[in-house]
Amino acid sequence: MRLVNARPGRGSSLALGALPILLVLGAYVYASAQRLSANPDDKLLPSIPQMWRAFLALATEPEKRSGDILLWSDTLASLERLGIGVGAATLSALTLGIAIGFIPRIRATLGPFVAVLSVIPPLAVLPILFIALGLGEASKITLIALGIAPVMIRDIAGRTADIPEELIVKAQTLGASTWAMIIRLVLPQVLPRLLVAVRLQLGPAWLFLIAAEAIASTEGLGYRIFLVRRYMAMDVILPYVVWITLLAVLMDWILARLSISAFPWAHPREAGR
Repeated sequence: MRLVNARPGRGSSLALGALPILLVLGAYVYASAQRLSANPDDKLLPSIPQMWRAFLALATEPEKRSGDILLWSDTLASLERLGIGVGAATLSALTLGIAIGFIPRIRATLGPFVAVLSVIPPLAVLPILFIALGLGEASKITLIALGIAPVMIRDIAGRTADIPEELIVKAQTLGASTWAMIIRLVLPQVLPRLLVAVRLQLGPAWLFLIAAEAIASTEGLGYRIFLVRRYMAMDVILPYVVWITLLAVLMDWILARLSISAFPWAHPREAGR
């Protein structure tokens, strides 16, 4: 049997997917044990129990100065910024993407402008945002939205432009107006792709969030990581990185399930399982 035809079963897929994670974890445990055996006070590679104790303290014990439980206050602050930024980018991608992809005059007007915006490094404009909007929430949320919106707009515009011309001609033959075609023809074709675009941009959105929080913030997951780095508190940094990863994976999974449930026709394999 050729390798291209050898498809693993469900159990084999889970085992193969877990293998790289277990190898990395095993390598870390070994390296940590070696460093701690040479120097019990080593901070670079803390042991799993050390990180677990630090994580539990952050998740259960109120901070002395503010009385907040740091893990949850940081998580809520970061998720609020991320949610607003991604939501604004998604709304702009849906409206501008459809307009650019479906209406030729808007495409001629805004298409080149969005194309230029999509290649500007978002972190390069972060100082401008801080100067123009201050160090508050507006600059952080704007960075997230500006960082991912242009790419999403181009994606949705391209998907809209790919709608077969025959469908548009048939809709016009039946007397559909431009607005009716957008609602009845374009939206059903574009919404599944919109969720894919959001999933693809979650990683960059987290990057921009952490960068903004690290530079100017008083709470948030990125702020906490960069705050404790001066103490080389890897027993805090590494659990926070794992926590951010788990949150990102959970958000991606929710969006994937939402897409399958709302648009089963766009996922014939997954919907049939």
